[in-house]
Amino acid sequence: MQLLFLTQTYPRFAGDTAGPFIRDLARGLVRGGDRVTVLAPHAREVADGWDDDGVTVRTFRYAPERFEVLGYSRSLAKDESARLGALAVAPLYLLAARRAVRRLLAKPPGGDRFDLLHAHWVVPNALVAAPLAGSRSLPHRVPLAVGLHGSDVFMAEKAIFRGLVGQALARARVLTGCSPELVDRVRALGVRPAGFPEARSRVIPYGVDVELFSPDRERRGLWRQQLGIPEDAPLGLTVGRMATKKGYQVLMPELEELLADNPDLHLVLAGAGDRLEEFQRAAAPWPRRVHFPGAVYRDTLPDLYRA
Repeated sequence: MQLLFLTQTYPRFAGDTAGPFIRDLARGLVRGGDRVTVLAPHAREVADGWDDDGVTVRTFRYAPERFEVLGYSRSLAKDESARLGALAVAPLYLLAARRAVRRLLAKPPGGDRFDLLHAHWVVPNALVAAPLAGSRSLPHRVPLAVGLHGSDVFMAEKAIFRGLVGQALARARVLTGCSPELVDRVRALGVRPAGFPEARSRVIPYGVDVELFSPDRERRGLWRQQLGIPEDAPLGLTVGRMATKKGYQVLMPELEELLADNPDLHLVLAGAGDRLEEFQRAAAPWPRRVHFPGAVYRDTLPDLYRA
C-alpha cells in the first residue's frame, strides 16, 4: 500500500523524544513492504524533507519560523490545554496543512496514488484531513483513518471541538488508538445515537523493539552509578512526560507511605514537562531516593530499563 501519514510531530534527530512511535510505525510498515510518506509541520532546524530508513518525510511551512510553535510536544500546557501561541497560529496551521495534504494527494511521490490517508491525532489533524477524504476535487478518492495518541483525546472532548470531531469521524473509514479507553472515549463523540461504529475501531498497542530493549548485565549498573543508587537496591522506574495524563500526581501523595514501607526502595521518574518542578517539590523530602533525571534521549533508554 501507499500510505500518507499526517502528523504534527516526528523525530527531528536520532534520539528525539518527539513522536518516536510514529517513526516506529512508519518504519515497520516500510519493512513490511508498504510505502509511507510522512507529512509534518516545519520547525526551527527541521529540513524540508528527508529519507528516514525508507520513510519519505516532507514538512510544510505555515508561519514565519519564529511563530512555528505547533507540534513537537510544544503545543499543549500539561497536555491539557493549548498554549496561547499555539492557539494564535492554529488557523494558519489548518490551512497550510490542508493545502500540503491536497498537493501530495494530487501528486504523490513516485506517481502512484495513495491508498490511505492516516491522520494522527484527531485534533488537529483529522479536522485538517476530513474534508479531503473522498473529495471529488482530487484525481482519486482516498479513504481516511484517524489515529489517537492521548493528548488529542483531551482536546477532542472539549465543547469547542466536539462538533468538529463528530463531523470528521463521519468521514473516517477506520479509527485506531493505542488503548481501549482512548478509542471508546472518541467513539462516543461520533455521530449519535451510536457514535463511531465499533466494527471500524481498532486498538493497536505500541510495539517495542525487543532486541534493543533487552537485558544486559554488563550495562545494568550505568544509570545506578550515575544516579547514586546501590547496586542491590530495589528500583522502581517510570518514563513519560511530566503531564497530567501520565498520572505522576497520583503517586506523589503515596510517596511517604511507599518509601517508609520499603526502606531500600529507590524510584526513578524520568521525563520532562510542565509539571516537573511541581513533582520535584513534592518529592523533596527524599532527595536520595526519588530521582528525576529529566528528559532521557531514546537511544539511552534501554540502559535505564536495564537498571
